[in-house]
Formats: sequence, structure tokens, C-alpha cells
Amino acid sequence: MAKTKWVVDPAHSEIQFKVKHLMITTVTGYFSTFNIEVETEGDDFENADRIEFTADVNSISTNNEQRDTHLKSADFFDAENHGQIRFVGKQYEKTDEESAKLHGDLTIRGITKPVTVNVVFAGIVVDPYGQTKAGFTVNGKISRKEFGLMWNAVTEAGSVVVSDDIRLLCEVQLVKQEG
Repeated sequence: MAKTKWVVDPAHSEIQFKVKHLMITTVTGYFSTFNIEVETEGDDFENADRIEFTADVNSISTNNEQRDTHLKSADFFDAENHGQIRFVGKQYEKTDEESAKLHGDLTIRGITKPVTVNVVFAGIVVDPYGQTKAGFTVNGKISRKEFGLMWNAVTEAGSVVVSDDIRLLCEVQLVKQEG
């Protein structure tokens, strides 16, 4: 069967993360510049040969310029030396008709660790312009400290400022490439 290439539709996709601040509220951030490419056998994502995601660290936004600058600094992502986050999918493991586990390697700050995220497959449709599109919701959780994002501070009461757990929340629409 012929290989099918899929690329991200950035106008209909978003890459978000959430982290607890002072352990009482959640801060949401996102990457505005990212890429996703997938190669499958036909339209079957379970047999994907290649799943690759990259995000430009300099495109991070938490709606606070001072915080964003700090996140790009050596205290966190170190964008000057590690300008890209990369995930390479190794296995798309279908758990039922709509759900799957995506296993792969995530690289942040030059540190690569295996991670597994949950995927909900929303289906494949042809849009009004004749493009075939596939939709997914992806979520998971990682430990920021495993990737060298070690900065933290402690309040007078002894609480940490930034939690270790980072929740990932992504809405992804892929466009089938013809030819």
C-alpha cells in the first residue's frame, strides 16, 4: 500500500501546556510555531511509519511577556542553545475505536526521554475545499525536572512556586497530502 503523508493544519491546531503556580492556580501556555508530520499506510494511523512533532521554544506564550522571557532563559528551556522541542512517535497503540496510546521520545533541552500520551481520534473528513483532514486530541503529563527544567523558588510558607508536573493538551488537525 502507498505511503500517505499528513501535515499539520496550524490554523486548526493548538499546542498547550498547563502548570500549577504556587500550587493554587494553573497557568496555561502554548507554542504558536510548531510542525507535525505523519506518514501512514493508507489512512490507518495505527500503522504510522513516522510521527514527528517540533515546537519552536521562542514561540512560547503564557500571556505574560516577563514570564515568557524567563521561560526562554537558561533557567528553563534555554532557547539560545536548545531552540526546539521534538517528539518522535515510535508506536501508535490503538486501545479502542477512538482511543490510542502514542509512545515516543520527547527531547527538551537536549535531554531525550520516553513518554506516552493519550490520543483520541475524532475521525477523518473531507472539508468544503476537498482536503482530507484527520482530527486528534492529545493529552499527557510529563515531569519538567526530567528534562532539566529545574528552576524553582519556595514561598515563605514553604510552598513551591512551580509544580514539577506539566500537563500537555493538544488539538491537532492533519491534512492529507495528495500525490
